Amino acid sequence: MTDKVIVFGSEGFIGSHLVEQLVKKNYKVKAFILYNFTNSKGWISNIDKNILKQVEIVFGDIRDYQSVNSAIKNCDYIINLAALIGIPYSYRASESYLDTNVKGTLNILNSSMSKSIRKIIIASTSEVYGSGQYFPIDENHPLNAQSPYAASKIAADQLALSFYKSFQLPVSIVRPFNTYGPRQSNRAVIPTIISQHISSSKILNIGSLDTIRDFTYVTDTAEGFICAIKSKKSIGEVVNLGTGYALSIRDIIKIVSEATEKKLIVKVDKNRKRPAKSEVNKLLSSNKKAEKILKWKPKFNNKNGFVKGINYTIKWFSNKENQKLYDSKKYTV
Repeated sequence: MTDKVIVFGSEGFIGSHLVEQLVKKNYKVKAFILYNFTNSKGWISNIDKNILKQVEIVFGDIRDYQSVNSAIKNCDYIINLAALIGIPYSYRASESYLDTNVKGTLNILNSSMSKSIRKIIIASTSEVYGSGQYFPIDENHPLNAQSPYAASKIAADQLALSFYKSFQLPVSIVRPFNTYGPRQSNRAVIPTIISQHISSSKILNIGSLDTIRDFTYVTDTAEGFICAIKSKKSIGEVVNLGTGYALSIRDIIKIVSEATEKKLIVKVDKNRKRPAKSEVNKLLSSNKKAEKILKWKPKFNNKNGFVKGINYTIKWFSNKENQKLYDSKKYTV
């Protein structure tokens, strides 16, 4: 009998890629999408039509217990990617981050208590570590919230782990470092660089050029969640997903310039810089635990892998139909 997986946040960047890969690996997939008056399915609408017709779509709201409780019936696995993720917006609307990221997670946990769920996989974020205190960052690194967003994700992670310890609920925390690739919004720096570069010789709305991040191509991140489904050893554990290779924003601009053979003129926008104490300066992952427990290794690793992923991403953003979905001069939090 085929296992059934429900993906919360399936309409998003990572979620849509995850849904695609789950179907390709012969899972039954239910895509939970935030209810909206236009019935928009987000990025799910852009996946292959032959894959889409195999996906069960359900609209709801993770903040509503009844909505969640009904959706997870008869599912074997739950993957929760539903979250408010824009860090700048979390400075202005922190309560909404608690409602979605913490209460939403709690609704999943509570509703799973009366079901025969085989595993609940919670998507975390490397932002919970704050600026790295040592490198590479492993799962024992101290947690240090430097934004309301990061604080809400720490709370959600700890809540999930408390249900494992208190009630033996089969919970796993998968903690991706920065992910990039096709369909990512201009909220993130790589789409901002690429989409603005396509339409102009200037890079506008770039914040700090010297922050350093460990970037994982989106199909590798999605595969990490699928590996977590298969791994019995991941229950009750926190596992990083990262390449172990990091670059600065300045490095990325240079790589995009070389890939497109176009000189880039950079303009720093102070509005895109975080408050000084909120800025996370460097994140570089250790993925040894992921390799050991999940049997996961990124295919797009080191500089060559990153360049390969950037080329795929540039190709997607260069498609005229995809360009219509983005305003390269507008930064949306």
